[in-house]
Amino acid sequence: MVGFRRIVAFLCVTFSIVVWGDSSGNVDVLVCPEGCGPLQVDKYMSMLAAEDGFVYTPVITQGYIDNLNQMGGNPALWKTTIFANNDDTLIFASKGGQYPFKRFIPKPITENFKMLYGFYWGVTGHFFITLNDKIKTISDLKGKRIGLGFTGQSDWGMNPTLDLEYGYGITSENTQLLYLGPKFLPDALLSGEVDAVVAALGSSVDFKRWLSSSLFGEIKKQKKIYYLGHHDSIRTGLNSKLQTSYLSVLIPKGTLPRQRSDITTFADRDFKACHEIFPEENAYKVVMSAAKYGPKMMLTAGVWQTWSPEIMVAGLTEENAHPGAIRAFKELGWWDLRNDFSPIKLPKH
Repeated sequence: MVGFRRIVAFLCVTFSIVVWGDSSGNVDVLVCPEGCGPLQVDKYMSMLAAEDGFVYTPVITQGYIDNLNQMGGNPALWKTTIFANNDDTLIFASKGGQYPFKRFIPKPITENFKMLYGFYWGVTGHFFITLNDKIKTISDLKGKRIGLGFTGQSDWGMNPTLDLEYGYGITSENTQLLYLGPKFLPDALLSGEVDAVVAALGSSVDFKRWLSSSLFGEIKKQKKIYYLGHHDSIRTGLNSKLQTSYLSVLIPKGTLPRQRSDITTFADRDFKACHEIFPEENAYKVVMSAAKYGPKMMLTAGVWQTWSPEIMVAGLTEENAHPGAIRAFKELGWWDLRNDFSPIKLPKH
């Protein structure tokens, strides 16, 4: 748990970091579609980085799977571009072309990627919102119309598809799964085009601070909103069937608009990653920049509410992290914080 005094102490450290200007170190970052939370974080970070002469350019994409497919198939990106992703998607990467991943990852991706830093634990895709009081559980969604993100998105698109099939037997053969994208989901729910939509939320490591999607702002005026979570047995079943490592999450009542009771569900871990040949100096610069701007984006701008030194290193190891990131975290004195969290085990190719 990160207390306010500790965050202030880290502010003193990060404000002293110098981010140097070097046009050869410009970095593009593949993020996600309009309407997703991480894009807002990177847009703000880009603005702050520009003041330090660091060109950090967010690129709108179809989502984490789109990012993965681009990075796996385009060597021209490997030395210039980083990408947003999560642990389970990288675990699924080499299974591309196989059922049930083929729709999302058409071909196996066997490149070696390295992690730079974490930015939240993603609850997105692992719970749903409905305005229909007759829909009590996720099982009740069978035969209904469900609004999801794009098929190029992992949290918004692929993950809820897998959750529904392997947790409840709900598939496109017995239910309408509509991949509308996050920007169009609020209107689809409000108009009655769909009966429920996938919900988006990021958490801090202590599950006390949350980063929500703009979707909630558009539906919060509704008098009654119903949230559908997962029993923990669904999480353990998915971990067994899909070899994931989802974490148990409880969203306390009152966290979300009109939320009248706790929601039980689970989360994956979201982070920035790069190809193993991404330059070490640029990896170092990216991590140092996120460390410097993170506190301001959390405390002042309110766009990265889940930031902490812990979220940046949780899950990282000497094996899965980029050498430039490791150097940055050791210089910051944060590297040992990772020992309080379970490591992410990425496949080696």
